[in-house]
Amino acid sequence: MELSSLRIFKTVAEEGGVTQAAARLNRVQSNVSARLTQLEESLGVSLFHRSGRRMLITEEGARLLAYTERLLQLADEAQEAMRGDRQPSGPLRIGSMETTAAARLPLVLGQFHRQYPQVDLVLDTGPTDYLLQAVLNHRVDVALVAAPVERPELMQLPVFDEELVLLTDSLHGPVKSPADVARRTLLGFRSGCSYRRRLERWFAEGGVSPARIAEFGTFEAIIGCVAAGMGVALMPKEVLKQRELARSVRVHKLPADVAHVQTMLVWRRDIVQHAARDAFAATFGTLPSE
Repeated sequence: MELSSLRIFKTVAEEGGVTQAAARLNRVQSNVSARLTQLEESLGVSLFHRSGRRMLITEEGARLLAYTERLLQLADEAQEAMRGDRQPSGPLRIGSMETTAAARLPLVLGQFHRQYPQVDLVLDTGPTDYLLQAVLNHRVDVALVAAPVERPELMQLPVFDEELVLLTDSLHGPVKSPADVARRTLLGFRSGCSYRRRLERWFAEGGVSPARIAEFGTFEAIIGCVAAGMGVALMPKEVLKQRELARSVRVHKLPADVAHVQTMLVWRRDIVQHAARDAFAATFGTLPSE
């Protein structure tokens, strides 16, 4: 089995189809399909159930996927080991919460790129739960997520301290407890967002429930809808500061156990050597203090 064929197989398994895998690998679909067929023929098993354009992994395919991840991991580690003391290069896949990517990452990425221009940066954003799975499934090399991270498979490094604030429309009165915003719509990112869970817990501990929950894909959309009086939201104060958005909404402080949260940089514990990842982690220690 060739490593290149295994990489194609793994990508098809992750993407759930040849079309998506081909786009991610920058290959033509016919090449991906042919390599996958050759792999199945060489093994004498079907790795996927074909259902239209969807590819559902078989039991045999799931077993091979576990071995594939280990083999590709070892191959990447061997390549890193052979590079010795050379400058980091190649791809570095970074996952980040969207608010962190907007308010915190530009300075980090700019400094990292100036120091290591040979590293090709790829950024994927999403909620904390999505990002943790992306690291565990080898879809990203590192991720910036909200604490706490209770996954022993992951190494973690605290990189930012965030203060979360409650946002309402500018005409809303003071908010001292969840009762002051009872029956308002909660505006947040999709399920799996750690910040959203904090706000839901704050409501629950106050004995009230939001009228409904509306999900959005961007923080700009959330803040815009808060400003329009659609509901309330939880957001890092730094986002408002960086984007000068505080004038369009009213900002309310929250209890420390809700407001204060650390952003953690996480990566797989079993991938010991990764020059670009290690250099990226070190960059956080060289940032200017606020």
